[in-house]
Amino acid sequence: MTPMADGVEVRHRVPPHVLVSGPESLLAERAVDHTVEELRVTHPDLEVIRLYAASYQAGELVLHSSPSLFGGAKCIVVHDLDEAPDDLQTDLLSLLGVEPEPEHYLVVVHKSGARGKKVLDTLRGAGARVLDAPAVKTDRDKTEFTAHEFRRARRKATGEAVHALVEAVGKDLRELAAACQQLVDDTTGVIDEQVVLTYHGGKVEATGFRVADATMAGDAGEALRLLRHAIAVGVDPVPIVAVLAQQVRQLVKVGAAARGRSADVAREVGLAPWQVDKARRSLGGWSADALAVCVHAVAAADFEVKGGGRDPVYAVERCVLTMCGQHARNRT
Repeated sequence: MTPMADGVEVRHRVPPHVLVSGPESLLAERAVDHTVEELRVTHPDLEVIRLYAASYQAGELVLHSSPSLFGGAKCIVVHDLDEAPDDLQTDLLSLLGVEPEPEHYLVVVHKSGARGKKVLDTLRGAGARVLDAPAVKTDRDKTEFTAHEFRRARRKATGEAVHALVEAVGKDLRELAAACQQLVDDTTGVIDEQVVLTYHGGKVEATGFRVADATMAGDAGEALRLLRHAIAVGVDPVPIVAVLAQQVRQLVKVGAAARGRSADVAREVGLAPWQVDKARRSLGGWSADALAVCVHAVAAADFEVKGGGRDPVYAVERCVLTMCGQHARNRT
């Protein structure tokens, strides 16, 4: 299996069959694009044909895979095998059952699930190159992705800059990739946290992350200031409570984990190593009982901001003050 550490892996020769497997659409698109680019190196006049499961008509694959009167290299990209109708699966199996035409290439994209399994097994059995497009969901995954984006662009970025960017725009992988590209294109030298704040400071300040950081540090005044600023610029209380909940969960996870290297603990609890380090620094101000109170406070706030209460903003403020109070009580 070919890893997708930075989106693609360079090979000297593209085999007749390529399988792009995984749910992350951005990485899948990059894998397909790179395969086509790699083929164009030796086949500048490559014809690329794209077929989609949702609109597939029986026999299309057979038609497009037939030798052309004028010859030339051809690459057929079949999208969404995981949604493929029976006709498409049958035609793919028929094509894979014969010797590939010279200079003809087949790229199949499969997001996930059991549909199309026979085609997948046949592709692998035929020696297809497999390119992974794994889901990028956790903060640890997004941190690694962002660091890879800068390395691919041959730009140095500090760990703090990577963390700040993930916090600012890390909800969507495409937005994260675009933010990385913007910083690469618009700046020179080392990309540090201040550079990220210059471009995305409004987003960072207006999210719940800094509210949560101040809350977990027990700084009620700063937490309320940041909260009111976030609300004033239009941030909904729901994501702020979500970040508070995330921070509490991280403290609970790290606090319950065995001692050891940050990287080992991170793998155990599904966080990034920097998040483990951050949680460990914060844990000194918290007891298990205090964190339990915080869990209940966040749950109550979550209920209220999602329609269960009359004043969502007051619900968040009360949650913040309760959590800061628990932190202060634990330190006395």
